[in-house]
Amino acid sequence: MVKIVLIDDDPISTFVTEKLISKNINVPHKIFKFQSATKALQDIYLIGPNYLFLDLNMPEMTGWDFLEEFRPKEASPEIYILSSSVDERDIIKATNYAVVKKYLSKPLVKKYIKNIFN
Repeated sequence: MVKIVLIDDDPISTFVTEKLISKNINVPHKIFKFQSATKALQDIYLIGPNYLFLDLNMPEMTGWDFLEEFRPKEASPEIYILSSSVDERDIIKATNYAVVKKYLSKPLVKKYIKNIFN
């Protein structure tokens, strides 16, 4: 079972991402959704995700803060930043994190999903 975590404070964005993934992934999977990076950080070690989609701009704890705190105990998930920011500084900053596989712009599109899961 492939475990996917979505961390985004925007429920519409999360809904769209979840539907796009569910329609375009051909393996058994479970999607865990969090509107708070703080809450996700509490539960993520129990989930042990294979993939993690992370928004950057969230209240309380940003995606950057999450990346600083997250220390996977076993195999690291593939982490994709999913942001509406097209600021070049954010894109460059993302490359400084070895755990970040790719920086993707919202909304997530079918082509990205096919590349990630195939």
